[in-house]
Amino acid sequence: MADFEPAATTTASPAKAPARISRERMVLLFSVMLVTAAGNTAMQSVMPSIGTALGVADVWISLAYTWSALLWVICAPLWARRSDRRGRKSMMAVGLLGFISSMALCGMVLWFGLAGFISASATLIFFAAARSLYGGFGSAAPPAVQAYVASRTPRAERTQALALIASSFGLGTVIGPALAPLLIFPRTGLIGPFFAFAMIAALVLVAVRLRLPNDAPSYAARGVVVAAPFSASSNSSLTGEDESDDTPADAGGAALPEPDDIPHLKWKDERLRPWLIAGLLGGHAQAATLGIIGFFILDRLGLRGDPGAGAGPIGLVLMSGAIATLLAQWGLIPMLKLGPRGSTMWGMALAALGTVTFAVSSDLHSIALGFAIASLGFGLYRPGFTSGASLAVTRREQGQVSGMVASVNGAAYIFAPAIGVWLYGHHPVIGFAAICTLCAAVYVLGWRKLTSDADLIIDRH
Repeated sequence: MADFEPAATTTASPAKAPARISRERMVLLFSVMLVTAAGNTAMQSVMPSIGTALGVADVWISLAYTWSALLWVICAPLWARRSDRRGRKSMMAVGLLGFISSMALCGMVLWFGLAGFISASATLIFFAAARSLYGGFGSAAPPAVQAYVASRTPRAERTQALALIASSFGLGTVIGPALAPLLIFPRTGLIGPFFAFAMIAALVLVAVRLRLPNDAPSYAARGVVVAAPFSASSNSSLTGEDESDDTPADAGGAALPEPDDIPHLKWKDERLRPWLIAGLLGGHAQAATLGIIGFFILDRLGLRGDPGAGAGPIGLVLMSGAIATLLAQWGLIPMLKLGPRGSTMWGMALAALGTVTFAVSSDLHSIALGFAIASLGFGLYRPGFTSGASLAVTRREQGQVSGMVASVNGAAYIFAPAIGVWLYGHHPVIGFAAICTLCAAVYVLGWRKLTSDADLIIDRH
């Protein structure tokens, strides 16, 4: 039986409350984000070792991601707008196809480079070109997933719902590198994770096509399907139970505007601007941290002479971050009932503390502890920023704001990893000081400009 049923728009009587997203479908949505995040960060965990094996300077490895990140920034809002017309499911499929093709081609290019069939410079150029498929087409999936969840979640519980989805990204970000050493096979070497995650994503794509219902634009943009506050228990958001009545947004039963009539959301919108700035600054801090951490571990543990041995310690450090991220997004946010502003500010404070901790560390244990604290902070910050932007606008604008959020997230990865590695290459203190400065800037912005959590939960049709 379908989870959602379009309400009739020809009567003024309240419509029956639609069922919540089922557990099976939430797992599918979670998997879309998880596999792409895990695959990308698994790739990033082995790229420092691959770059060392190719004899390429660290900063050029980081710059190889720049074109893809720029395409992400440009394309994510366009895909999000298109999802309002074509449906979220179709955009998830486009994103997964972009990810699969990018990972497979990147793996092939690197295999030829490591085998000596093409030069190191040509390898990086072809790698950047193959990587651009993810920036151009893979950017369709995250905003579609976020909009799918946000449009079916009541305002008071959206922080926790989006925290669950954000946790899939956070979990993948740290689990991917932890799994990467297990995917380095004798025949494929360091590029094994590329092919493994391409195949896993293909399985997720098949599951999405077969098990997730179509959400045609006429279905997604009418009556209470969009406007009603979908009720759910904050303590059992995946159970499928309905615990309160929903009422139509239009008391007269009139349909809400078609996708073509949805107002165009501007980047300068005063409701959104502080949240987008916070997302951009905090995202740069996180991107720089992730860009530096692999090279930092190789240097601090003296593994530059043996690149293949670096994947294991990097995986262990990032596994500690995985536990911390889960603690933040699955434990602290729902337990403490943190709102967007509180999550953002606490997250930045902890991220700065963790950065300082692992920056002064000299052994694997202390590096892992510091990175876990930083991951705890970023785990609080990301769903805080995401849900704050979502709650700042109306339900009809969720597709657009999700595209903006994805675009801001992508913008952080255009130059931040390369600049972070470049600053770190000049002196580690400079690189880590820049990260802490960005965290402090977000905290001050949150104190002065971000809307209070109490004001954000006021319903905006």
